[in-house]
Amino acid sequence: MKSFLRTLILLLCSLLCAAVGFAQDKIHGTVKDSTGKAVPYATVSLKKKAGNAVVSYTITDDKGAYNLLMPSGEDQDSLLVEVRSIGFKSLAKAISGKAPIDFVLQISVNQLQAVVVKSNRPVLRVNGDTLGYKVSDFANGQDRVIGDVIKKLPGISVATNGTISYNGKAISNLYIGGDNLLDDKYNIATTTIPQGAVDQVQVIQNDQPIKMLQGKVVSEDVALNLTIKKGAKLQLVGQESAGGGIPGNYDVDLNAMMFKDSYKAINYLKGNNVGDDVANDLISHNLTGFLQNLDNTPPSTVLSLGSVPNPDLLENRYLFNQAALLNANNLVNIKKGEQLRVNLYYLHDTQQQDYSQQTQIYLPGDTVKYSETEKNRYQPNILHAQFTLNINKDKYYLNDKLTTDYSEKTYNSSLNTNGVNVNQVLNDNTLNFSNELDYLQSPKSGNIFEVYSYIYHISEPENRIIEPNFNPAVFNNGVNYNLLAQSVNIPTWFTNNYLSFKIPSNFITQTFKAGFLVQQQTLESDLSAVQLNNSVNMVSDSSINHLNWSRKKVYAGAIYDLPGTILKINLSLPLSLQQINYGDSLYNLNRSLTRVYFNPRLFIKYQVTVEDYFSFLYNYRNDVGNIQDVYHGYILTDYNTYFANNADLTLSKNQLAAFGFNYRKALTLFFFSINTSFNRILANNITSSIITDNFQQRIVLPFQNATNAWTVNGYISKYSFALRTTFSGGIQWQSNSSNQVDNNTLLPYNTISTTAYAGAEAKISDQATFSYKANFNQTSSNSPVGATNYSVKQLVQQAAINYDPAENVFFKLSGDDYLTYQPGNDLKYFFADASVKFRINKLKSDVELSALNFLNVKNYSYLNLSANTFTASSYRLPGRIVMVKLFFNL
Repeated sequence: MKSFLRTLILLLCSLLCAAVGFAQDKIHGTVKDSTGKAVPYATVSLKKKAGNAVVSYTITDDKGAYNLLMPSGEDQDSLLVEVRSIGFKSLAKAISGKAPIDFVLQISVNQLQAVVVKSNRPVLRVNGDTLGYKVSDFANGQDRVIGDVIKKLPGISVATNGTISYNGKAISNLYIGGDNLLDDKYNIATTTIPQGAVDQVQVIQNDQPIKMLQGKVVSEDVALNLTIKKGAKLQLVGQESAGGGIPGNYDVDLNAMMFKDSYKAINYLKGNNVGDDVANDLISHNLTGFLQNLDNTPPSTVLSLGSVPNPDLLENRYLFNQAALLNANNLVNIKKGEQLRVNLYYLHDTQQQDYSQQTQIYLPGDTVKYSETEKNRYQPNILHAQFTLNINKDKYYLNDKLTTDYSEKTYNSSLNTNGVNVNQVLNDNTLNFSNELDYLQSPKSGNIFEVYSYIYHISEPENRIIEPNFNPAVFNNGVNYNLLAQSVNIPTWFTNNYLSFKIPSNFITQTFKAGFLVQQQTLESDLSAVQLNNSVNMVSDSSINHLNWSRKKVYAGAIYDLPGTILKINLSLPLSLQQINYGDSLYNLNRSLTRVYFNPRLFIKYQVTVEDYFSFLYNYRNDVGNIQDVYHGYILTDYNTYFANNADLTLSKNQLAAFGFNYRKALTLFFFSINTSFNRILANNITSSIITDNFQQRIVLPFQNATNAWTVNGYISKYSFALRTTFSGGIQWQSNSSNQVDNNTLLPYNTISTTAYAGAEAKISDQATFSYKANFNQTSSNSPVGATNYSVKQLVQQAAINYDPAENVFFKLSGDDYLTYQPGNDLKYFFADASVKFRINKLKSDVELSALNFLNVKNYSYLNLSANTFTASSYRLPGRIVMVKLFFNL
């Protein structure tokens, strides 16, 4: 440990020395006209005197200021700074040491009269860390919401769940007119805001939303900002739609939006039964990272109807639903830097699924098989409310967020497993609330004080019934009975609080932090059998839990931020003392654990040029298990999995190292990134399963277990001006080695997955656009102990063409082709959609006739491979849907 600390300190010192040297390679100044007024958006270029080659460039901000980086290895005597701006004479100056280079531009008297220059070439606007895409450069007449345009932007990709990434990195937030209306539930914006209301989509690198921390603390975040057109700011905006079709379908979307500087709102009502899962609007894209930073691990849902995966199709291909979502998001800027925000939603849905699955578990010398046919119904009712007060000023910051959720979820299942009929009903009700308070203030000294407090509570009682007479040999001593009833609840209290003190300086910001957290939980469960005479008894003495859990942690640490222009470093050195107590008198269980942990983290970002950088991350983390790792009484988690633990608390050491390179050329719209990482987890226990032809029994055993994962991924995107096409592609390769114990045999497995994709978004003419995307995935798994090796390959191709034969007529044809390869049995499916839309200018409305899945594919099969488990699933699909929809604007 001393050697490790010494290495980190030496590395930090060397980087600080390098940063001092790099800080001198910064050229800055202002650009004004002859009257002393600032000249914004002037192009400032750093050029070689010989050959006039441009080394780097930027544009001036609203105040006429600029900053340029001097590339390493360049002699400043060989360079000069040139300023150009429309309506002014160009001016160049030599570099003179570290002094500012200011320019006073003279008005050009030789201007051409009545000359209009037109260009269809998209241009990216660069201003420091902000990159701007003009929406009109990439949109066409059939793009309805801003999400349709974002998918086409060079350097930006959108996953099927709506997650947006810039040059391979997921964004942290999406702002609207600079305001945070939605936190990270930005699907609400991308699926609702009309693309015609947005002027630019801006990418903000090194995003730091807290004003007093800007330029003082290193940020690894990338965010998007939607700038709203002036006309859309002045009035209520809304795109309404209502449609009906056969067989018995409906789709309604009624919304009202406002984007004034003082008030922003997105309020809407959605309802449909055409497979559009409105719950996707509510995805919190960064919730996992937020909870991990807090060291808060809420209990996961314990019970389920069984392992029913969703097929790898677009949701509207397979989903049977009857959904309604009422969503209200309102933000008021009380005065400059002070905001009040309210986010409310209510979701109701009924989803059905007809499903069958063949499961094969490969073991040395044996293969266990399951055959299942299932009809499921899922009915959620979810209510969410969030109230946020935000004050964000240069010397003062306050953010208080109160959140509460209540949900009632009911699951029904009619199942046939290996010839046995099973009916299940699961009720899962959840109530939680949390309050997060973050307060920062900077006195006259320039130092920054921070007070943070987070409190959280959740209760989730789960109750499931399985009938009739399910597996009496296991659950009722071979005697016939009526039904099984399993109940579980893990009520939880959690709080995390800390104080911090930041000392900014010209080159480095030091942060000293101290705090504590407390977690209190109880795991209560029982499994009972209702007899034929309606009497109730416990299945066994080992099918009950009443486990109490307490986790306390005191922590302190130092954080060092070097927010330089060329070199950015964040070094975190946290030290913690953690005590855990848990016990269950039913099993004479009373354990405690007290440990001191040191979890260092180092992030480095080196700016090679204005647009290109390397990044490095190392993170060493000690992880401790939770209450769901240590219960000793059995819980029937699903109808064929009986789970308990017979080991001490899970302790693991997690090491992650990642290295990446990001390349960007805004002038040519070219983006490239490559990243690699290695993750090693060493744990003190391993899961053991006893697998038979109709049941699995699992326990946790106290044996060392190591998991290693290598990941390499690359991304590339280029806009071709000649072809008016955005080309994009990517590849990800992952190798994962793990161990498991099945039927008392240790099985080491190595699973390798490779994913590659390529796509193009082309503007063929002013009337026609074309898009194409191909995605290839291969998964293989093998074990040196002799279990069967297996692999699955799949190729998915998607293509669409938009054609506007007349000014007010829009036609679209699209298709998806799925090819799955496996030894002896290939699966092929093709889906096609078509629509024609007519615009009625006088009524400011559109009428659309569409046919979804007009080839009427009604069944789909899906293959999945994980370690030694192979599943072949088959689903009933809704088939052809024909709709007529009316679109109109407020």
